[in-house]
Amino acid sequence: MTIKIDVPELLETLKVTPSAQNIMLIGKHGIGKSQIITKYYHQKKMTVIVFFLGQMSDPGDLIGLMYQDQETGHSHFLPPYWWPTDNQPIILFLDELNRARPEILQSVQDLSLNKTLAGKKLPEGSIVIAAVNEGEEYQLTDLDPALISRFNLYEFVPTLEDWLLWANEQGIDPRVIAFIQKYHHFLDPEECGENDIFSGLQKTPDRRAWEKVSQLIKPLPVLKDVHIKIIAGIVGIKAALHFKKNIDSTLNVSPAQLLLQFNKSKVLLKTLKLKELIFLNEQVMYWLNNKQYKPTQKKTVLKNFHLYLVFLKKIHQNEAIAHIASLIEHVMFEKVTGLLLGESMDIMDDLAEYITNIKL
Repeated sequence: MTIKIDVPELLETLKVTPSAQNIMLIGKHGIGKSQIITKYYHQKKMTVIVFFLGQMSDPGDLIGLMYQDQETGHSHFLPPYWWPTDNQPIILFLDELNRARPEILQSVQDLSLNKTLAGKKLPEGSIVIAAVNEGEEYQLTDLDPALISRFNLYEFVPTLEDWLLWANEQGIDPRVIAFIQKYHHFLDPEECGENDIFSGLQKTPDRRAWEKVSQLIKPLPVLKDVHIKIIAGIVGIKAALHFKKNIDSTLNVSPAQLLLQFNKSKVLLKTLKLKELIFLNEQVMYWLNNKQYKPTQKKTVLKNFHLYLVFLKKIHQNEAIAHIASLIEHVMFEKVTGLLLGESMDIMDDLAEYITNIKL
C-alpha cells in the first residue's frame, strides 16, 4: 500500500525532503504533477529539466553522446544539452519512468544512486524526482525493486478542492469551474465511467483536458452545437453532453454579480433553492479566496457579502448561512478568513450570532 498525498502535502514533501533523497510519484496522466513541481521550484529560482522517458528512444538525450579522444583513444561522453554549466543545482523531473526503455532505465539507476550520469556528477544540491503511471490503460515496464528502493514513494492524489483552487487562480473559464464543482466525477477518467471509443481509441476527461476546454471556450460567450462537438473531442461525448446540459441550466447569479452588484441580484436570489444557494456559496468562497476583485472594490465586496448574509437570514435560509460559516472555518479558505478578520469583524460577529440562534 502506497502513501497518498494531495497538493498541499506534495508541496510540503518537496519542502522538507533533503536533496540527497529522491522522490517518486505514482499517478494518472493529466493530474498536474509536472506543472506543480515546475512552479514550485521556479519560485525558488531553480532550473527544472523535464524528461518524458516514455517518449525517449535514444539514451543520448539524457546522458549525452559518446566520442573518442583522438590523443588518448579513450571514449568519453559529451555533456548533454541540458547539463548545467554554472555549477548551480537543478531539478531533474523524470516523467513516465515505468514507460522507459531498459537502456534508459539503466542510466536512471546511476542517477538515482549517486547523482551521476556517464561519470559526470550533478551539482551539489540537485534533486531527482520521478513519476510513474499506473493503470491497465498504460503499456508499462516493470521496474527493478533495487531502483524503486532508491526513491521515497508516494501516490499523488489531488483532491477536487485542490483543482478548484488552482482553476480559480489560473483563470479557468467559470463555466468549466462551475461544471466540475457540480459534477466532480467528470474531473478524473476513472471516476466518470467514460467509455467513448473512436477508431479503437478511448477518450476520457482529465484535468489537462478541462484546461484545454477552458482555452477553447473563453472567447466564446455562447456555445453552439458545433462547439460542443469540438469539446467532445477533448473530454469525450458523455462529459461534453453533460457540460452542455449544465450550461443550459446554470445559475443566473455569479459571484461577481452577487458581490459587486448585490441589489441587482436580489430578485434572482429569491428563486434559488437551498441546494443552489449551497453551490453559489462555494463559488463565492473560491472567488474571494483568489481575490478576483480589484483593490478599489474591496469595500463594496465586503458590504455586499454582509448584505447577502442579511438577505439569507430574512428569507429564513439559515442552513445556507451555516454552510458559509463552515466554509470560512475550512483551512482551504484561510485567505477569506484573513480578509474578514482584518477588514470586517461585523460579518464574523453576525455569522456567530446567526449560527448561535439557528434552529435546524
